[in-house]
Amino acid sequence: MNHEVAVTGLGVMAPHGDEPGALFQSLLQGRSAIQPVFPELPKPAAAATVAFDETRWFTKLQLAGVDRVSQLAVAAADLAMRDAGIQTGDADPERIGVFAGCGMGGAAALEAAYRGNGRVSPLTIPAFMPNAPAAHVAMRQGVQGPVLTYSVACASSSAAIAEAAKAIQRGEIDIAIAGGSEALIVPGVVLAWQAMQTLATFPPGEAASAVRPFATDRSGFVLGEGAAFLVLESVERARRRGARSYATLAGWGLSSDATHLTKPDAPGQARALRTALRQAGLQPRDVGYCNAHGTATRIGDVVERNALADVWGNDLDLLRVSSTKALHGHMLGAAGALEALITVLALHNRQLPPNANCSEIDPACSLHLVTPNDTAAPALEAAISNSFAFGGTNSVLLFRRA
Repeated sequence: MNHEVAVTGLGVMAPHGDEPGALFQSLLQGRSAIQPVFPELPKPAAAATVAFDETRWFTKLQLAGVDRVSQLAVAAADLAMRDAGIQTGDADPERIGVFAGCGMGGAAALEAAYRGNGRVSPLTIPAFMPNAPAAHVAMRQGVQGPVLTYSVACASSSAAIAEAAKAIQRGEIDIAIAGGSEALIVPGVVLAWQAMQTLATFPPGEAASAVRPFATDRSGFVLGEGAAFLVLESVERARRRGARSYATLAGWGLSSDATHLTKPDAPGQARALRTALRQAGLQPRDVGYCNAHGTATRIGDVVERNALADVWGNDLDLLRVSSTKALHGHMLGAAGALEALITVLALHNRQLPPNANCSEIDPACSLHLVTPNDTAAPALEAAISNSFAFGGTNSVLLFRRA
């Protein structure tokens, strides 16, 4: 059995809101959701946070021991299932799976335990375990098939979507709720990332434009929080039930650098890109858009550009590229899912989100970047989303127009 995989539902809880269409319009307009956080920290910090009303999904009683990371996941997964038009009873619960990415689990629960002056909630462990978001989604949706968590840093939810697609393709399940969640905006985590010197620096009043992927003056990323889920099912099943299909997930590539824990590697990334193209049966020139990993770090952006140049060769200029992290921050474990959702909408709408805040491209990052006044892509047929993680895991998702 080798089923074609359709994306039939999109659900999101992001710094730009919980409606995929409105989120996409905000990105097209270059609206940044990044703002200053934690003025009490020694160094200025910024992040992209979600305006989230948990009472839409939880009663006060239900919230006990449910960290924000799981709350966001439950909401985004629920919206994805509603968007796909799937209700309880529409499928055998044993034939539904949850495939979720989460990099660090319940940071708020852990922070509260550390800062509780010796008073630690007995629910701290179940609240912060990285598989809690997937488990809460499964309980909310009544899922009795595989419920799996992937924790490979920034590639977590991209890898989760790839693994979900394999299960659909092989006919192991009928429906996959695939994506990820992350909620790390607490002082302790921000301090740890600042210590690594990967976060963007910015003068007072300029947090919104602090992240400048591929720009000469880039200085790093800022953290974001949120959750995004896609509903995947076979193209045949989607047709049978008259479902709208946003796109097909035609190929995916997973590889490991096996070179360094935090320094990316162009040959490793190129292997994942080639695998995704080969599986989709496409040539590089067939792919018109890349939602880049694009973290705006000095080394990372150059390595990603070199990997794309290695695979695309003379056709590199045909590939239009942007990193939307400039506007919604880096969501780590949820980044791959949110950026996959954005890539699907780019294909569906044949419009490309611009690469924001880049007034001058670093010559070492020479790419065909999407500019704010050139977002139309009337002939777009295929697009990729890149997720390249600490630990050396590379994940590439390749989508085709439905």
